[in-house]
Amino acid sequence: MRDLSQIVKAYDIRGVVPDQLDEDTVREIGAAFVRVIGARAVVVGHDMRPSSPALAAAFADGVTAQGADVVDIGLSSTDQLYFATGKLDLPGAMFTASHNPAQYNGIKLCRAGAAPIGQDSGLAEIRELAEQGVPAYAGERGSVEKRDLLRDYAAYLRSLVDLSKIRPLKVVVDAGNGMGGHTVPTVFEGLPVALVPLYFELDGTFPNHEANPLKPENLVDLQRKVVEVGADIGLAFDGDADRCFVVDEKGDPVSPSAITALVAVRELAKEPGATIIHNLITSRAVPEIIRERGGNPVRTRVGHSFIKAEMARTGAIFGGEHSAHYYFRDFWNADTGMLAALHVLAALGEQDGPLSQLVHEYERYVASGEINSEVEDQQASIAAVRAAFADRDGVTVDELDGLTVEHADWWFNLRPSNTEPLLRLNVEGKDRSTMEAVRDEVLAILKRG
Repeated sequence: MRDLSQIVKAYDIRGVVPDQLDEDTVREIGAAFVRVIGARAVVVGHDMRPSSPALAAAFADGVTAQGADVVDIGLSSTDQLYFATGKLDLPGAMFTASHNPAQYNGIKLCRAGAAPIGQDSGLAEIRELAEQGVPAYAGERGSVEKRDLLRDYAAYLRSLVDLSKIRPLKVVVDAGNGMGGHTVPTVFEGLPVALVPLYFELDGTFPNHEANPLKPENLVDLQRKVVEVGADIGLAFDGDADRCFVVDEKGDPVSPSAITALVAVRELAKEPGATIIHNLITSRAVPEIIRERGGNPVRTRVGHSFIKAEMARTGAIFGGEHSAHYYFRDFWNADTGMLAALHVLAALGEQDGPLSQLVHEYERYVASGEINSEVEDQQASIAAVRAAFADRDGVTVDELDGLTVEHADWWFNLRPSNTEPLLRLNVEGKDRSTMEAVRDEVLAILKRG
């Protein structure tokens, strides 16, 4: 009996190839997927990692062995796979390990219409059946149909944003040798954009830098190139191109919170009074701006499963996270960094000022960024921090996701990692000295243990 406990995570499947994840295992997971969700057909896409085509083919073999058909969309970004599951109304499997190093691969599974599958919504059952071995299917094997949906995906995204009024823009895009190199040329086709490509060659060994723009060192090449060519904006995508990071014309990063606020304002202009989701680590400016524009901000825990659940529950038009995941009701509540990027291009191109000026109103506070501290006892350390702050004047405390402490001039959140003995700290203040004072006090408590 297989043991898949090391590779089946809370929301996806991920592991080292071939030690943890190989074709036989993936074939069994494909068969189990069909049995558990009762699929008649499954959309399968894959990224540019060397192991992805063979793993995707093995999964398809497991699906068809159970009598279900496969729609093979080939090379795909994760949000392109989500588009396919929405357009075709079929469940899907995306082979990617996102921003993980080259030796990793994985599977993101969803139901029809990009509805997420996690431990509580089918993944535990899929794991259990795959571990036991899926019984042979007595009926006829399913078929495999190859379909190229890239142009349909690009056209659909462009239909959701009015790009007709934008001025010519010079745009540097760093694809990090990931799937942005596959999708960006088609999505940007016909726009008044002078595209300056960086690392568009599909290469799952990531020869230039990790395809993880959340790490500042992976933005350096983009920042340099934007200044060097005098670009209006720079965009960086992660490996499977579902997250997008933005830098301004000076090469300075624009926070995902500012992008969340900018896109929220644009969506509220289309649908006044709509609900917007934000996680509890986004800037305090986000709910402030949503309220100022007549919208209804709803705060949620960190993580795409919580965001998507709240999107569905509230009928929200848009949701944003500090990690540069952006969710759209009109995209089946799924995340697409590409659609967020088109919104930013439209907002920038509809006015004459530079991006730094455009986003200035959305960046009202100073943030620390996420700081990880290794601790022996997560809960004891959180309790020590809570004790130090809870009784102060003007302070409120909540525990929606870790510990959040708020004051009129600052706030911080301290969350335990689910996989490592780490606490993740995010601090925001009215100015840099306020933020740094709170940050340093919390870190001193954590250091004392």
